[in-house]
Amino acid sequence: AVPTDISAPYGFGVYRNNVAVGLIDALADTFPVVHALVGKDFFSAMARIYSRLFLPSSPVLLNYGADFPDFIATQEETRATPYLADVARLEWAWNRAYHAADIAPITIDELAAVPRQAVENTGFQFHPSTALLTSPWPIVSIWQAHQESDPERLLGKLPEHGQAAMIVRPQLNVLVRALDPVAYDFVRALSEGERLGQASALVLDKGSLGLSGHLGALFETGAIIGLTK
Repeated sequence: AVPTDISAPYGFGVYRNNVAVGLIDALADTFPVVHALVGKDFFSAMARIYSRLFLPSSPVLLNYGADFPDFIATQEETRATPYLADVARLEWAWNRAYHAADIAPITIDELAAVPRQAVENTGFQFHPSTALLTSPWPIVSIWQAHQESDPERLLGKLPEHGQAAMIVRPQLNVLVRALDPVAYDFVRALSEGERLGQASALVLDKGSLGLSGHLGALFETGAIIGLTK
């Protein structure tokens, strides 16, 4: 028989290692693009440190990793990849959107049915999966490249400017869309509770899309689930 003074610590060590591996694997599942960008060894080392500092608050690991993007930003070893934390923020938003509640979006026809005198005072209810991000790095293009079979081909053609992102899951699939600065300011204002009349000032006379174009693009995402008076 194995002596108890050896088996107990040994068993605990195996258990602790299995827990660490489980947490690292959970982070790799949630942040696959970050994993691909830095490689398995680097990611595992970084995730192991994170898992020691941030223990899961629930046995359900779907929500594990909320602090991982901020953790990445503080690491000396990631200074050579300054975009990494923002890519992680996009992936976390994707994860949250994927697991958000299912609510059917409305169409722009419902806005068209609002009496003209009430349109300016109309507010927008956003799908709970909706998230908005902005970054000095082309995070949407980086993420999109890794959804293809040959990401390296697209990574060589990244835009040389930052990008804003909108993430939403109105139906089965999570939508990740790049927004230009005007569209981002417009959508952000509406999502923060500004009425249409107030938010429209952000798009009038700015670009060729116009208010109707920005509204059409927003409703096409399926991010709007209701209107408020």
